[in-house]
Amino acid sequence: MRYDAHLTCLMNASILATEEPKASSIQVIERMMTLLDTLAKHAEPIPLKQLAAETGLHPSTAHRILGAMTSRGFVERVDAGVYRLGIRLLQLGNVVKSRISVRETAVSAMQKLHLATGESVNLGMRDGDDIVYVERTSSGRSAVRVVHIVGARAPLHTTATGKLFLAEESAERVADYARRTGLPPSTSSSITTIPALEKELERVRRHAVAYDMDEVENGVRCIASGIRDDSGELVAGLSLSTPADRFNPDWAPLVLETAEEISATLGYVKPDSLGRSVPPGRR
Repeated sequence: MRYDAHLTCLMNASILATEEPKASSIQVIERMMTLLDTLAKHAEPIPLKQLAAETGLHPSTAHRILGAMTSRGFVERVDAGVYRLGIRLLQLGNVVKSRISVRETAVSAMQKLHLATGESVNLGMRDGDDIVYVERTSSGRSAVRVVHIVGARAPLHTTATGKLFLAEESAERVADYARRTGLPPSTSSSITTIPALEKELERVRRHAVAYDMDEVENGVRCIASGIRDDSGELVAGLSLSTPADRFNPDWAPLVLETAEEISATLGYVKPDSLGRSVPPGRR
């Protein structure tokens, strides 16, 4: 999920037009954050006059910014001129919490997969048009540089984990991604056309496993499978990275099994062939 749209709304023309002539969009954001921080310090709703005094903002400025945040759910007006934090912050907090819990839940299973294969295991999450790697176990067996380090980013269409997320999208949204990014190559093996990408994503949908065959970095290959939460949403990808000379496609079922184990821990119940949810013990 992307949040820049929400911030943009908070800095729309209506706010900027009513701010002092020299007030920049950065100043508006700073004032917004100051108001949120002040609201967070109080368990009870706060009157506008008190908010203005504690933040050092002019009451009319605080009122305008609070009005914009109220319209987006970041702040709630409980009475005339009285405010508290809004439900939207709880929703965003739950998103962050789910990401943290995925990472914590996945670690032990990642370590088991690492011990079984001796290769690097990565946990990646989508951030816009990129995959961000949030956890990794390192094999320490190879001098080959693997880009899948914690905090690293790579395009969706070149990574095994990224292909998992693209496979969740409709053909129209995949085409939008391709037009938006231009499908830039990282290596000569990278997918650079929509027909090739669509063909690759269809394979991912059939097998629930995705591959990166020297597409991010020459000499490095990956196998990935998706991790789903209790609602069935794809929240992360588990990938196994190996140097090309040690790549073993027979590890795909083990990667899939490990991803399903993590998903089950998060509360995901895999449907059967008829689309019915099947408890883990009855599969």
